Amino acid sequence: MLMDELRVLLTHKQIQDRVGEIAAQLDRDFAGQSVIFIGVLKGATIFLSDLARRVQLDATFDFIGVASYGKQKQSSGEVRLTKDVEQPLTGANIILVEDILDTGLTMNYLRNMLLTHQPRCLKIAALLDKACRRQIPIQADYVGFTIPDEFVVGYGMDHAERYRNLPDIRVLPPELI
Repeated sequence: MLMDELRVLLTHKQIQDRVGEIAAQLDRDFAGQSVIFIGVLKGATIFLSDLARRVQLDATFDFIGVASYGKQKQSSGEVRLTKDVEQPLTGANIILVEDILDTGLTMNYLRNMLLTHQPRCLKIAALLDKACRRQIPIQADYVGFTIPDEFVVGYGMDHAERYRNLPDIRVLPPELI
């Protein structure tokens, strides 16, 4: 299937407008403070890049990697760390940046792990929230869009490493999953 044949759920403009709104909220919430954006690899990299360029804060980046999906549609339910952060987090304002908050398993794992570093503050920014699939009660502090239970790709999100480069968010039909 050609990429142009995938149904657009959120346009690049809609995404950019919402990223700007989230950045403005972060600027208000952390005015005069520094933050560390921790992007969850690989899906959140484009969201993190756009968000970081829009904030007016003293900000640094780090990345964390986890695996729970592999090349499957459904999470395995088991989360494992594949890359840890590289800078000290004690006393820092952390913004954990995720592409999609789904079952909550990965985010709960990451939140608990990052809290062991004793940050000053830990907030979660998720571009997409698929609350209908939540298995663990966890909420993002900053949400771009709440979406239905459809498999989405683009803007950093993939299926078997494909489609990450799409500028908008599209729905992958079930027959392609």
